[in-house]
Order: sequence, then C-alpha cells, then structure tokens
Amino acid sequence: MTTTAVAPLTTADAEALVTAAVEAAEKAGVTVSVTVLDAGGHLLVFRRDDRAVLISGETSTRKAYTALQLDTPTADMVDAVQPGGLFHTLPTALDRPLLFIAGGVPVRRDGRLIGAVGVGGGAPEQDHGFAVAAVKSLV
Repeated sequence: MTTTAVAPLTTADAEALVTAAVEAAEKAGVTVSVTVLDAGGHLLVFRRDDRAVLISGETSTRKAYTALQLDTPTADMVDAVQPGGLFHTLPTALDRPLLFIAGGVPVRRDGRLIGAVGVGGGAPEQDHGFAVAAVKSLV
C-alpha cells in the first residue's frame, strides 16, 4: 500500500488561520483569542487581544485540543457529553480536560488531519463560525 505524504500545518498556515479568524470576529464586532495546534497537539500560534476576556485564551486552547483529539468540530459534540451521552465521562479519562463548547475545528489537508484551530471570546455559535471561516481560508 502506497501512502502519499501530506504537507503539515506550517507556522505560516497557522498565522493565516489566526488572521482569518480575527478578521471574521472583527467584522462581527467581537474580540477573540485564537489558538492553532499542529497534528501532534503542539502550539503553533496563539493570539489573545488585551480587550478579550482573560479566560478566552484558555478556552480557545482547550477547544482546539478537543477538536484535534476527537477529529470533530466541538460544536458537533455538545449533545454527546450530556449526562447519558456517548462521551459523558471522557473528559476525566484524558490527561488534558476537553471543552465541548462550539469554537474548535479540525484542520485537514488532502483529507488528513493536520491540526486544529480554537476560537474563544464570543458566543459559542460565533466562535464556531469564526473557526470555520479560518479553516475555509486555507483552501
């Protein structure tokens, strides 16, 4: 079986993701923090505006980590973590707590997971939209 190499998420890609997310947020009048992780969960770029709520930085990082670990937008996981849901006990089973609030989106290239972006600072639905806009900007 032959596999084709997929270019990893670069720092330039990560900076472009942050720029796109921030631009989308600014158009909506929202100040956000943005975190971009590579496929190994390593921080590539982090941006927190001084006008953003302090916790938004931690929130964006945990959203990105959650999207990366589960290879699913965090917005799609909300129902799964409710009591009785599929992943109700998962956050206690991992080294890092996960955050099931919309705003974390996996980043793929040629169909393969290469990283994740997390946005925090707005309403969850807004953060999700900003993260999606960022990922779409890489195409």
